[in-house]
Amino acid sequence: MDKQKETFVSAWKNRKGPAVFTTVSKAGIANSIYVSSIEIDDEANIIIADNYFLKTNQNIADGSKGVVLFITNNDKSYQAKGTITCHKTGPTYDFMKSWNPTKHPGHRAIVLQISELYSGVTQII
Repeated sequence: MDKQKETFVSAWKNRKGPAVFTTVSKAGIANSIYVSSIEIDDEANIIIADNYFLKTNQNIADGSKGVVLFITNNDKSYQAKGTITCHKTGPTYDFMKSWNPTKHPGHRAIVLQISELYSGVTQII
């Protein structure tokens, strides 16, 4: 794993509270939601459980890219931007089901493949 991804993984392991996941509609209207059912995989992709998405699902279906914003226990902010894929079966879906609370439906595993990463205003990736 390269140094930039190591920085991200270290920050992720030190995050506090839910993250914010943002997508954009075809009309350019942003939709942000808090997500607590969220993890990273071995490739440092962000995996989000689609538990109760509505506008988010429509934006994803329309080809939106995504942004995840989180803060660390040291009050340092990180913003990850990238493309989105969705999985209803397979290893990524199974991974999501392994940590998503059983009280939530976990309809799909949403994957944000990071193409840009910022800590505050500093671009890391």
